[in-house]
Amino acid sequence: MKLDSKIPEGKLEDKWRNYQVTSQLINPANKKKLNVIVVGSGLSGAGAASTLAELGYDVQCFCYQDSARRAHSVAAQGGINAAKNYQHDGDSVWRMFYDTLKGGDFRSREANTYRLAELSAPLIDHYVQQGVPFAREYGGVLVNRSFGGVQVQRTFYARGQTGQQLLMAAYSQLYKMVRAKKVKMFPRSEMLDLVVINGKAKGIIVRDLVTGELKRYAADAVVLATGGYSRVFRLSTLAIGCNGSALWKAHKKGALFAAPSFTQIHPTALPQSSEAQSKLTLMSESLRNDGRIWVPKQQEDARKANDIPEEERDYYLERRYPSFGNLAPRDIASRAAKERIDAGYGVGRLKNAVYLDFKHAIEKFGIQTIKDRYGNLFTMYKKITGIDAYKEPMQISPAAHFSMGGLWVDYELMTTIPGLYAIGECNFSDHGANRLGANSLLQASIDGYFVLPNTINNYLASALKEEHPTTDHPEFEKAEKEVKASIDSILNINGTKTVDHFHRELGKVMWQECAMSRNKDGLEKAIEQIEIIRNEFWNDVKVTGDSKELNTELEKALRLADFIELGILMCTDALERDESCGAHFREEFQTEDGEAVRVDDDYSYVSAWEYDDGDFKLHKEELEFEFVKPSVRSYK
Repeated sequence: MKLDSKIPEGKLEDKWRNYQVTSQLINPANKKKLNVIVVGSGLSGAGAASTLAELGYDVQCFCYQDSARRAHSVAAQGGINAAKNYQHDGDSVWRMFYDTLKGGDFRSREANTYRLAELSAPLIDHYVQQGVPFAREYGGVLVNRSFGGVQVQRTFYARGQTGQQLLMAAYSQLYKMVRAKKVKMFPRSEMLDLVVINGKAKGIIVRDLVTGELKRYAADAVVLATGGYSRVFRLSTLAIGCNGSALWKAHKKGALFAAPSFTQIHPTALPQSSEAQSKLTLMSESLRNDGRIWVPKQQEDARKANDIPEEERDYYLERRYPSFGNLAPRDIASRAAKERIDAGYGVGRLKNAVYLDFKHAIEKFGIQTIKDRYGNLFTMYKKITGIDAYKEPMQISPAAHFSMGGLWVDYELMTTIPGLYAIGECNFSDHGANRLGANSLLQASIDGYFVLPNTINNYLASALKEEHPTTDHPEFEKAEKEVKASIDSILNINGTKTVDHFHRELGKVMWQECAMSRNKDGLEKAIEQIEIIRNEFWNDVKVTGDSKELNTELEKALRLADFIELGILMCTDALERDESCGAHFREEFQTEDGEAVRVDDDYSYVSAWEYDDGDFKLHKEELEFEFVKPSVRSYK
């Protein structure tokens, strides 16, 4: 299989313009004849559905939540990046492009990464026009703050609820189109399979989560906007319902899965407090802008944080990375925290956390300024922990968060299945081996609002000449029967162990062997252990209830079956890459002081995996750096 990334010719700053000039157009009358399915209603899905509808396409939008407003984009807190240089601190599109490329350890395409930076500034204007209440200076100018991995201030924010405010803007645009009858919305509907006809994506099979009924939907193109898959670790910052099933179904139908092992561990989450816990709570990385991270210099120190004097505190990020300090990129900050915790310097009841301290910021700026910047985050922290973080440090710990990997897509965001697009976090395209903070909301928004609406016409122009699909086609019948058989097989096992039991076992293996650090022996052992979990799952899981009702246990079981297979692929991908880069830290490839060692001569490519009847076949997209020479990624 030849991977054609479809990167346009020309200078880096001209590529997107050159692409748009040469792309095909569809006149408004013909757009009305074309139907697009969008799966997902977060920032990328809502943005794509509303914009495509505005252009004249007939759109069907699906989400498993009871409302599009509950999409997980709502959980993003800290901000959204854009190269507008409001601070006059040397920022530019090129600087943002380079920071993002370097932050991903030079494992993403130059052209895609540059486009992300290039479209960032108009996106902020777009959101302001939609009424997003970004923080402003006294005179009315939008204000910025810093985020990890950069030395300028380019992050726009609305306190600690930026994702919520952006999602509300996208949701309002989506429902404007719903009321105009240009978008048909299907909440409480979960995609369980992709329908491919003559090699092209032509529809989906959906389960109504209230009645259990299986339904068929046809379209001229299918867009997946279903987010990331870090719930494979079970404990993560993601909502319980977040899953990778739509991606996995597409993968099994022929869409290559790219860089699956590139998953991000966020450095500032609340630490796990018990085995029974089902998820972890994210505390925005923006807190690192004013908070200082430290641990006691004394191992197993039992004193309260405020009783430990300054000279006995180790501000380890400032010590190890003086140029970036507490704003070191997420992968580096997470590994540094894990190293201190593993060495016996952890704090908290389970000794699995580090301190995030605002004492000095409050002394310098005053408590009101800190409340203005992060007030809702401090309130949330107190509600969960009972601790007033204005008076004593927060306790934070690394947690599974974002997935840089996802379905392989070309410059047009189309997968290896013609007519199937993947946008936002569910594709691999922009972040390489590590995502910089505040680039998630950016990518999701740009893919949905700006990129997809300008690329999908290249495919749909040819669809005008083809016969429009109907749900009577034999491939719909075949796909629906396969979905029903899968549901029946899980329900008929009637074993002795819960779905949560198996997810807990899978999560332990993945966190231990394929999270912040990996090694050859551990990954090989993990694959063997996951195979055992898979065998036990299909022989001993107990799913109560039946398929013709609201059945959350069945939902979890179907998603876990996909997570188990995905876990094997993640470990396989990590095992194949004999280097350390970004979030992929192979213990065999590090410097004497514990920094990552890339192997550009052998691994400067995107790994794209083909599903091969239960096995996986590797394809490589070689990365060519025409405008930037990869360098040692140092933040010291």
